[in-house]
Amino acid sequence: MKKIGIVHSVSLSPQRGQLKKEVAKALFIAGRGIENDGHAGDWGRQVTCLSFESLRKVNEEKGLRMGPGDFAENVLIEGLDFSSVKVGARIRLGDEVLLQVTQIGKDDHPSIVSRTFGVSLLPSEGLFCVVVSGGTVSKGDSVKLED
Repeated sequence: MKKIGIVHSVSLSPQRGQLKKEVAKALFIAGRGIENDGHAGDWGRQVTCLSFESLRKVNEEKGLRMGPGDFAENVLIEGLDFSSVKVGARIRLGDEVLLQVTQIGKDDHPSIVSRTFGVSLLPSEGLFCVVVSGGTVSKGDSVKLED
């Protein structure tokens, strides 16, 4: 299992139910989520992570050109093997930020993503996390699955 990767992108949207837009960097706040993101708050789905390899695979299979934020994910991670990640796992982003996985996947509903593109990955593959320790995350930062 590959336990290291890189941050392919960080994306935000000010409100829930919208596609997210890529940003150069973002401030992760312990116990809250990402500054200026609609999913920040005192709950278990503060930050959503998705595998870049899954996005690439869907683009190839469906003939799409989806990019960062199009699946409504906050962090697109390249190189990390998501298949063995379990609830409770901790993911380090860069030197400062530590996430803890609270949920894998979610109930599927007609979201903005599925209505717009006809496909969605978060219900089956999204890692929903809380921010354990905060800091700034930028594209290209290291990612490590901690034991």
